[in-house]
Amino acid sequence: MDTFLFDSIIVGPIHSRRLGTSLGVNLLTPNSKLCNFNCIYCECGWNGAHGKGGFNPYEKVVSALETKLKAMADESQLPDVITFAGNGEPTMHPDFDRIVDATLNLRNRYASDTKVAVLSNATMIDREAVRTALLRVDRNILKFDSAIDATMRLINQPRNARTVAEIIELLQAFQGCLVVQTLFLRGDYGGHRIDNTTPEEVEAYVEAIRQIHPSEVMLYTIDRNTPADGLEKVPYEEMEAVATRIRALDMDIITSVAK
Repeated sequence: MDTFLFDSIIVGPIHSRRLGTSLGVNLLTPNSKLCNFNCIYCECGWNGAHGKGGFNPYEKVVSALETKLKAMADESQLPDVITFAGNGEPTMHPDFDRIVDATLNLRNRYASDTKVAVLSNATMIDREAVRTALLRVDRNILKFDSAIDATMRLINQPRNARTVAEIIELLQAFQGCLVVQTLFLRGDYGGHRIDNTTPEEVEAYVEAIRQIHPSEVMLYTIDRNTPADGLEKVPYEEMEAVATRIRALDMDIITSVAK
């Protein structure tokens, strides 16, 4: 299926079904993807399909963001959230922590009511600079698509050999100051049947959420084209059933399901 890449540093603002009016910040170079996952559902397509990818320089990112925020402030049309996402994994940027600090300063200057969020695959949270930077933003939204190793590797196709148990341990280090984001899907890929909604998957997933104890869980399914063919959306009712299981943990975890 056709996928898409962002062609600029600043994206939008756009309406996000999870975050509201979102001003996107793309730390990866335009029209190419750079990520250490190769998720079968990624709206940016496969790694390497559009070149090697790279990073937008710190100075260009900060300048572009300030220009946009100032213009939006002048028009009294500030976004609900500034969101780091873009053409791959933002926390791979070598100046990620510096860019976060500059963004927070710009937010405080031009848009004090606007939140700052990061959408991340959580691969870099073993690095102290990345983890502490994520703890400084308002919402660090970290991917966790399956609590079973084989399924996680089929869906996310990570470069590293990190296990689910190791991922859970790293996420626990946030001591609840994180949002877990999970995409549910099913389908056939690479000769395998993939479904992270089976009873076994859901049982393991709910237990993982109990161990991680995030402040919030966001559940959603495919909404755009995917690089892998044959993937299926999961009905809202099935995701809501998983959400009900999480709410039953009685751990004050805000749990939402995107329609």
